[in-house]
Amino acid sequence: MIDFTLSANDRAMLEAIRSEGELARKYARYYDEHEDELTPDMLPGASQLPARHELMAQPSSEDSSGAVIAMLLTAARTWGDYAVQPRRGKGALGNAALHAAGTEAQKERWGQLTLAMAITEPGCGSDTSAIQTSAVLDGDDWVLNGEKIFVTTGVRCEGAVIWATTDKRAGRAGIRSFLVLKGTPGFIVAHKEKKLGIRADDTASFVFQDCRIPRDQLLGGERSVQHTGPGGGYRNVLQTFNITRPAVAALGLGIAQAALDFTREQLRTAGEPVDTFDVDSSTPPSSAVTQFQRLETLHEAAMLTVLRAAWLSDRGQPNNVEASIAKAKGGAAAREITQGCIQLLGPLAISREHLLEKWFRDARITDLYEGTGQIQNLIIARAILGFGRDALS
Repeated sequence: MIDFTLSANDRAMLEAIRSEGELARKYARYYDEHEDELTPDMLPGASQLPARHELMAQPSSEDSSGAVIAMLLTAARTWGDYAVQPRRGKGALGNAALHAAGTEAQKERWGQLTLAMAITEPGCGSDTSAIQTSAVLDGDDWVLNGEKIFVTTGVRCEGAVIWATTDKRAGRAGIRSFLVLKGTPGFIVAHKEKKLGIRADDTASFVFQDCRIPRDQLLGGERSVQHTGPGGGYRNVLQTFNITRPAVAALGLGIAQAALDFTREQLRTAGEPVDTFDVDSSTPPSSAVTQFQRLETLHEAAMLTVLRAAWLSDRGQPNNVEASIAKAKGGAAAREITQGCIQLLGPLAISREHLLEKWFRDARITDLYEGTGQIQNLIIARAILGFGRDALS
């Protein structure tokens, strides 16, 4: 039976993250407007926060499993701020790919670095079979040429997992991933994006010009060249998304929870009974209360899809469809909830004295990256109808 009841340890961890989130909010507006200044690993005051392990008792069988509590902690973290964190640790999306598909030697060598993931190109978004960045084997080196755009953590990272094709005629079967360190000749960070939201989390463009890397920096090693079916390098890296897509949904739902909490406070101040609903009352609830409760219901439903996908992952069960459901539902819900909160509060919502308008801007990305909502709906439809990629696109 699925049971998401929180243990004492779970609650302690979530409360610690919430405390950090309250500190992050003090600096969120500043770094939203001064994004290039967010370089330190710790914000002022972070050293006074209690260590998370100090708040926990001994591990208990009642504690939530790994991926489930990770989703809850992710949402709690972005409840404070998407990018501004009191303790900014190592790791990025490329690290998830390394963990999913790397050899033991690669994990040992690269695992302590912050690795971005570079997939999107000027002519290629969600359709990875259209990737044009090339990787040509020349003796004991791979030679990379091409361009990547919208690389999250592209400036701050120490290296990146680069998706490239070894054979353009082979389509997806020719796609491989490569580990490339910053500073490698021919690896150029060409541009840093100025964005609508998540401004303090950098996004960059990469250019590769005859960038040579050793042969052993092919993610997964030589076996990823030899196998193009299940277990091959491309499919192994795709497994990364089965846990990162629910995590992106959790990011957005954490922001949406912040918007709901702020809106609830404002509606209470205005005298709206948002916390109670009497079905037997002869006086129907106001439209504001009805709309707010609908948004709360949407948030809870979306979060349950995230937790189910994580629950399956913890048990080693297939969750490809569930991960896409969580991503599609969570991304859309985060967008709808934050926009709905703005509509409920009117001019107050767009004032820079509050963070709601920032949360609206930040949440928008969660419906786009790691595969857009439309792509997730295609994945879900193909699975339900049993169609192949060519039959439903």
